[in-house]
Amino acid sequence: MQTQFSHIQFNVKAENVGFYSELFSFLGWQTLHAGDGMLGVGDKNGGSLWFVNHPGIKEVSNDYDGPGVNHVAIGTAAQADIDAAATFMREHDVELLFDTPRHRPEFSGGEGTTYYQIMFESPDGILFEIVYMGAKS
Repeated sequence: MQTQFSHIQFNVKAENVGFYSELFSFLGWQTLHAGDGMLGVGDKNGGSLWFVNHPGIKEVSNDYDGPGVNHVAIGTAAQADIDAAATFMREHDVELLFDTPRHRPEFSGGEGTTYYQIMFESPDGILFEIVYMGAKS
């Protein structure tokens, strides 16, 4: 059997769908569907993320250290993209978490390379990382 990543659905509040639309447009993802409280975005490899509001959504908090998904990471092609993403977050009043942006030498591939990231929480409490892995500039 051959498989590949297909999609992930996130349940979100209707008023936050616009945030995900702006974010993933900024990140260069293609809009697959927008409307009726639902947003689908796709990456260049055919994977997609779906942000869906439904009438039965519950008010719960996300425990990153509990069972389930810790965070969703989106990779970039250039180190400067991380700084641009940090600026985007600040312009949208989104707090950057865990002292980011920062280089993480413990995750890099060795000398001359970097793992450079930002981390933030979406308005629905989903933890995201935007990360560059490659030559350190």
